[in-house]
Amino acid sequence: MAKLPSKVHLTSHPICLKIRGPLMYEDENQHTWHHFVMDRGGDLQVRLCQVNIPSGHMALTTSPLTSSTMPSMWTLHFGRRYLDSMGRFWRIVHHVKEDDMEEMILKLMKVS
Repeated sequence: MAKLPSKVHLTSHPICLKIRGPLMYEDENQHTWHHFVMDRGGDLQVRLCQVNIPSGHMALTTSPLTSSTMPSMWTLHFGRRYLDSMGRFWRIVHHVKEDDMEEMILKLMKVS
């Protein structure tokens, strides 16, 4: 019988995500996260998927395009939000772990 995937909603989030390459971030535990930018009807969202790449195999530079469009760092702020290096807040839409892969979606919060 095939094993069913186990999907768990997580409440413990990375404290800090720092850019480590054109599409990569690294958390405080040296886990790497690949990011995808999504535009949902004018709402900017970022999908982060944890991938298993040893930190020695990543380029430690950023491309000019990534530097201008994505923050160099996100820091967990008040438990369910991140504050980025550009002074913007991002709400955690969801953070799940399915089998051995974590996925987190962040949504840019509008300034009132």
